Amino acid sequence: MALKVLSALDTATTQYYHFKAIVIAGMGLFTDAYDLFCIPPIMKLIGRIYYDYESPNHKPGEVPPTVISISITIALLGAVIGQLVFGWLGDRIGRKRVYGLSLMLMVSSSIGCGFSICRTTPCVILSLCFFRFLLGVGIGGDYPISATIMSEFSNKKTRGSFIAAVFSMQGLGIIMSSVVTMVFCSAFKAASKASSGATPDEADLVWRLILMVGAIPAGLTYYWRMMMPETARYTALVEQNISQAVKDMEKVLAVSVDEIAEEFVDVPVPPSYGLGSKKFLMLHGRDLFACASSWFLVDVVFYSSNLFLSKIFKGDDDNAEPKNIYQETFDIAELQAIFAVCSALPGYWATVFFIDRVGRVKIQIMGFFGMAISSFAVAICYYRGNSNVWWFYVLYGFIFFFSNFGPNTTTFIVPAELFPARFRSTCHGISGAVGKIGAIIGSIGYYYLVSPDKKKNADTNHKEIGKGSSLMMLGGVCVLGMILTYLFTRETMGRSLEENENEEQTRSEPRLLRCFTNTSDRTHASI
Repeated sequence: MALKVLSALDTATTQYYHFKAIVIAGMGLFTDAYDLFCIPPIMKLIGRIYYDYESPNHKPGEVPPTVISISITIALLGAVIGQLVFGWLGDRIGRKRVYGLSLMLMVSSSIGCGFSICRTTPCVILSLCFFRFLLGVGIGGDYPISATIMSEFSNKKTRGSFIAAVFSMQGLGIIMSSVVTMVFCSAFKAASKASSGATPDEADLVWRLILMVGAIPAGLTYYWRMMMPETARYTALVEQNISQAVKDMEKVLAVSVDEIAEEFVDVPVPPSYGLGSKKFLMLHGRDLFACASSWFLVDVVFYSSNLFLSKIFKGDDDNAEPKNIYQETFDIAELQAIFAVCSALPGYWATVFFIDRVGRVKIQIMGFFGMAISSFAVAICYYRGNSNVWWFYVLYGFIFFFSNFGPNTTTFIVPAELFPARFRSTCHGISGAVGKIGAIIGSIGYYYLVSPDKKKNADTNHKEIGKGSSLMMLGGVCVLGMILTYLFTRETMGRSLEENENEEQTRSEPRLLRCFTNTSDRTHASI
């Protein structure tokens, strides 16, 4: 029989605290998106400031592809470490205890990114990469804890929407990074007296300010994170302190202690098997593979597509006159804001609306399918030389829409719902870490396949074909994601977390049929 306090959580009506938890938990995702999308315009500023020289294999004002690749992958590598370490700590010492640590690491690292110890090129890049690595550790650590906390506070009817709403804070982070960049560029451009092709000294201050502003929203939520109680599921099922779980949930739910207190305290005995044991692999190994593989594949495509975005409107004419540095940076940020408002943000909120009506598996398959078709269509545009027509940009926007109304969001949700309470944060961290490895592969692969080579890619047509081939491969990755989702991912809609983790009841049903059946009509035993 399920504990009363957990049953109360599963059946609770939507309350003010749920919305408060969405904002508090979502600040880590907000910072993640802010940091990711402010890098392309920042790299334009850094290129004009620190790489304004000409050589046989380098265009003045352009950051070398190797430096850009390292600056991106170093943060992703930090995220891998953060997800593994903080995910494990979340199950070992509690969600709340590590929640503030990840946030403070993000805040201090964001500020550190703007404070370089010198102004020579090697020193600036090394300092930036060091703090971006630490920032990645904090962001990575925030993923499993935020998802787990939101899933354990939510009711089973709207749990998917609440977790998706936390993840949708990424969309606001994208828009905020673009708005902050455009505001600073407009202000400094108005005050600058430099000629259009010149790089004023104060430009070195702009990119630092943009990075440091990202620390403000995260820092503002630190107090509320520290005031959050530990989740009842961790306290009751892992620490086995039911009375404390009841006291904590009285602060969260609009119920009295008498309604959720146990008449006879029967402390549930957790399973004795450990993570990585034969029994764990038998009961949950397939779910872990499904979560990790789907996250890996979508991040290969998602991060590659983001890198493509910064080059869509950029011409390949090496003889073009340089623009005003602030205007060029403004244009990149404006492009990102347009795509965020028109495609990314609607995708996030479509998932919030439909996730508990349609189901995770269907949305994930549909999202992979939409991303594949859009990638193939954009690739054909490159092959046919139609990359400057309006519907090309619409097609490219669909990649972002279906990634967010699809696997980019569902891969964040499902790992927080499938695993037992004492493994939940760890397994989410493992899934996310594998996903970030896919992001690293996508980032490095993008520059290897697309970056211009003076000897091999001398003509524009060759470059366009190279981009088309890369997008064809990304479309193929999406098709593989559809297949793996259909074969291995288990639906979690409409069931409590305790029902979802009990795999033994559903092992006899063929997984291929289970993907598209109504799981809410089945009866599952709680553990």
